[in-house]
Amino acid sequence: MKIVVLAGGYSPEREVSLCSGSLIANALIENGHRVILWDLSKDIEDEMSMEDLFLSKESSKRYHHEIQTKETIFLTNESSTQNFSMIGKGVLSLCQSVDVVFMALHGSIGENGKLQAVFDLMGIRYTGSGYLGSILAMDKGVTKQLLTQEGIKTPKWISLKESDTNVDKVEELIGYPCVVKPASCGSSIGVKIVKNQGALIQALTEARHYEEHVIIEEMIVGREFSVGILDSKTLPAIEIIPQSGFYDYKNKYEAGLTSEICPANISKELEEKLEEIALNVHKTLQLGYYSRVDLMTNYKDEVFVLEANTLPGMTPTSLLPQEAKVVGINYEELCERILLSAL
Repeated sequence: MKIVVLAGGYSPEREVSLCSGSLIANALIENGHRVILWDLSKDIEDEMSMEDLFLSKESSKRYHHEIQTKETIFLTNESSTQNFSMIGKGVLSLCQSVDVVFMALHGSIGENGKLQAVFDLMGIRYTGSGYLGSILAMDKGVTKQLLTQEGIKTPKWISLKESDTNVDKVEELIGYPCVVKPASCGSSIGVKIVKNQGALIQALTEARHYEEHVIIEEMIVGREFSVGILDSKTLPAIEIIPQSGFYDYKNKYEAGLTSEICPANISKELEEKLEEIALNVHKTLQLGYYSRVDLMTNYKDEVFVLEANTLPGMTPTSLLPQEAKVVGINYEELCERILLSAL
């Protein structure tokens, strides 16, 4: 098949996306497809011969991108710019010209459902969840409301919109320590654990570098897990143990800073509970062929859902490929299964 792998774009998760996209593109090339990796925000100039840029198994070139483990701010603010396109000139036409678009985008337009809606209107086949599931999972406040209605536990939270800095409300309803996070960012970007009012005010300011809408939630002390979903079936739970601090951007993407144990060393009962809850989250948010659900347990083994990922990372340290590998699905096969699901 002829495939565009879309990555990059205007997102604080741009680096992760480009790394995921490079590996996905290379895997699909090895699987025998004709593939081009393209940055969503990059224009296609009129004189460019795109056909020459598709790589096949016989091509000597392969893609490569190293993640810079320093968080980056939005390259542009999607909500405030005028006369600005988040999609590069000619990119939609390129996507129309191929069999499938493999979505390797993380954050912003890639995961918030906007691009998926455009593709639906244009009849473009793509991987991952549809526009509705993407919208519901991207906004952590909306996610939490839906999960709560379904009786699925999530850490207690409040939302602060725009310039709201009502720390008294946070202290009254949540208390310290608490977790501050942008409502629609992934990869732990902009996330801070705070223990006092001064740190809270600073964390709110930093989170709003990425997004005006901020979530403050209670801090669950315990163990952290993630459960992947593939074709409506759960993959083995993976436990995440950072050497220090919490599972932040650096600990996620700098090799050697976090131990990731799969299958997790847990009781059969807890394993079944994690998998059941993850699958319920996947269904509640109306997600697609694959997703990944992040969870925590406290000392009582109560399970709390943190969030769901509609386009899980596919980098060398990413969790979904590790979980798939445990059940005998290597990286190339995982990419092929996701690709075929778009058909």
